[in-house]
Amino acid sequence: MKVIAIIKSRLSQAAGLFPHDDWLVLGWVLAIKFLLFIFGVRTFQALENSVAPGWLVIWNRWDSIHYLDVAEFGYRSSSTLKAWFYPLFPWFTRAVAWITGNYLASAFIVSGAALLIAAILLRRLVQLDHQPDVARRAVWFFLIFPTAYFLHIGYSESLFLALALGSIFAARRGRWWPAGALGALAWTTRPTGIVLVPTLAVEAVHQWITTKRWDWRWLWIGFVPLGFVAYLFLNWKVSGEPFAFLQMRKPLFAMSFAWPWVGIREAIGNLHRPPNQAEIVGAQELYFVALSFVCLVVSWIRLRPLYAVWMTGNWLLFTCVTFIESAPRYAITLFPIFILFALLAKNRLWNGIITVWSVLFLALFASLFVRGWWAF
Repeated sequence: MKVIAIIKSRLSQAAGLFPHDDWLVLGWVLAIKFLLFIFGVRTFQALENSVAPGWLVIWNRWDSIHYLDVAEFGYRSSSTLKAWFYPLFPWFTRAVAWITGNYLASAFIVSGAALLIAAILLRRLVQLDHQPDVARRAVWFFLIFPTAYFLHIGYSESLFLALALGSIFAARRGRWWPAGALGALAWTTRPTGIVLVPTLAVEAVHQWITTKRWDWRWLWIGFVPLGFVAYLFLNWKVSGEPFAFLQMRKPLFAMSFAWPWVGIREAIGNLHRPPNQAEIVGAQELYFVALSFVCLVVSWIRLRPLYAVWMTGNWLLFTCVTFIESAPRYAITLFPIFILFALLAKNRLWNGIITVWSVLFLALFASLFVRGWWAF
C-alpha cells in the first residue's frame, strides 16, 4: 500500500508540472500521430496492393532523404548541393542517432519531440490574448491541418516551429535573451527564420508604445542573425562560397526570385496541365497561396502586429519566386492562421466546416505522400 501511495504521489507531482490543457494537447498529438501512422500503412497497402515496407520507411520521401543523408554522412561527403539544407535538424538527428543507432527513427524522434513542444507553446501563446477555448481550438486546427503530416516525419517544420514559437513566446513574456537565442536556432533550421527579426522588432516597438519605457534587453534581437551566419559559414566550408545557396536554387528547384504575381500566374497556368498534376502542382499551390493571403490581410485587422508581420514576411518568401512550390507545406508555419480559424470556429457551423475540410485533405495528401507522389 505504501508503494502504491508513493507512485500516486509521484504521478500527481508529474501531472502538476503542466496545466490540464497542456496534457490535453499532448494527448491530441500522440493520438493523431498514432492514427496517422496507422492510416499511412493501411492506405499504402490498399492503394499499392502490397505490404508496406515499414511504418517509418513509407514516410521517408523527398527532402527527408536528403536530411538523413546529411545527418549520417555530413555535408562534405554528399553533393555540394546538400548545403542548401539548413543544418540544425540533421545535427539533432545525428545526435539522437548516436544513442539509437537508427537515423530514420532518430529523425522521427526529433520531429515528434519538437511537435510536442510546439503544440504546448502555441496553446500558451494564443492564451496570452484569447480565452482558453480559443487557444485549444487553435492547436486542434494546427494538428489536423491538411499538411500536418510533415510535423511528424523527417522534415524540419516541427523543429522550426518549436524554436520560432519559443522565441516569440519569450518575447511576449519580456524574456528577450531566450527570444534572441531561440530565434538564432530557428534561423539555423529554416531560411524563414529571417522573419523573426522584423517580427521581434515590431513586438519590441509595440511594448515600447504600450509601456512608454525603453528596455535595453530588446537588443538581444540582434542575436537572431547569428543563425544565418552559421549557415553562411557552412556554405563556405562546403563549397568555398558563403552565398553558394543563392546559385543552388536554380539547379535544385528551377526557380529564382520574382514578384509574387509571377509565381501566381505560373500556378494559374498549371491548372491546364493533366488532371493529376493540376490537382497537386497547380490547384493546391494556388488555393493555399490564396488562403494564406486572406489570413494575412485579416491578421493585420484582428491580431497583434507581430502576427501580421510574421504572416506577411513568410508569405512573401514563398511567393516571391518564378515558380511557386510547396505552398501547402509552408502554410503550416504560418501559425496565426490557426488563431484566425479558432476565432472563426466560435460558430459551430464554421467549426465543423474547417474540421471536415482539414481532416479530408489531410487524409488525401498523406495517402499520396506515402505512395511516393509529390505532395508538397
